[in-house]
Amino acid sequence: MKKTIATIVLTLAASPALAQQCGSDFATWKQGVAQEAQAAGIGQRGLSALQNAQVDPRVLQRDRAQGVFSQTFTEFAGRMISSYRLEQGQALLRRHADLFARAERDYGVPGPVIAAFWALETDFGAVQGDFNTLNALVTLAHDCRRPELFRPQLVPMLTLIDHGDLPADTQGAWAGEIGQTQMLPSDILKLGVDGDGDGVVDMRRSVPDVILTTARKIQSRGWRAGEPWMQEVRIPEQMPWEETGRSNRLPISQWTAWGVTKRDGSPLDANAPDAGLALPMGHRGAAFLLYPNFDIYLEWNQSFTYTLTAANLATRLAGAPRFDSRTPEEGLTGDAMRLLQEKLQSRGHDVGGVDGILGMMTREAVRQEQIRLGLPVDGWPTPALLSNL
Repeated sequence: MKKTIATIVLTLAASPALAQQCGSDFATWKQGVAQEAQAAGIGQRGLSALQNAQVDPRVLQRDRAQGVFSQTFTEFAGRMISSYRLEQGQALLRRHADLFARAERDYGVPGPVIAAFWALETDFGAVQGDFNTLNALVTLAHDCRRPELFRPQLVPMLTLIDHGDLPADTQGAWAGEIGQTQMLPSDILKLGVDGDGDGVVDMRRSVPDVILTTARKIQSRGWRAGEPWMQEVRIPEQMPWEETGRSNRLPISQWTAWGVTKRDGSPLDANAPDAGLALPMGHRGAAFLLYPNFDIYLEWNQSFTYTLTAANLATRLAGAPRFDSRTPEEGLTGDAMRLLQEKLQSRGHDVGGVDGILGMMTREAVRQEQIRLGLPVDGWPTPALLSNL
């Protein structure tokens, strides 16, 4: 497919003027999508696929039940960074060393970073999903919870079907991602790399296509070649906790002055870029310096728990040991977390919804209350914080 066609399709798909309201009569809504598709040059094969598309209730159930992210970082990472993924990932890095070297040469992305996403998304292609992709995208675009995320994927998906790059019954994840690293149709169209030279970008079966396209996607999000993304560190018993946090990047010299070292106690690399100090389970738990490249993980997935796990898995595949979880204070889960979020909301904080999940907005609200109460400012909600509220 020519790049110019893909660019036109993506522009049309994102155009507010062509958007139809979500939640309306489904048949009428599909007619609006068909008009948009026709305007983008979609032919009969793509339009027929759209005509047969249906709402999948299972997709809506999954969209509203993402309880996995209610786990703590230690729980989630402990489950997701398995011995199988470490061993298989290292084996694939060796087996496809030339491909990974090409990916780093062309796009600046190290092999372990690619392999970590490959592992977490589909167990290296073994579990790619059993949801009809077009039905999933139609369902989520018609639903009014997050249509702005999924409506722009419909025309790209129909383009891939219309051009014969994907069959109409393609299966993938419940949220419309396709292939071994779970990419959305617009990314496949815009960033796809035909790594094996067969004329088709096949993210479902071609390892060269998977590795190189994934690298190009990561690069497109702003990856800085030759720079780190995460580093486990040792922290002192006392330091200005209010200066911690992923987004509060400071020079390495400042962290060194406060007593932060590498995990083995040796000095930090003075030439490393500015970094933020993340304490996913508080100042008594594991500690990581997060560099600008970590932001690309958040472009991939907005869950801090997932992205921290993906970044840590990449360091493990690159040779780092298992992180030291240390002895964090008791945290909050379930009803206690929801009660905390309600209390934070009542104090004027935006926590992104009372869902019992410690997301980034809840963490920031916790930090603000810790400052007010004179507690260590680490974003980790404890029973003591809840009782103080």
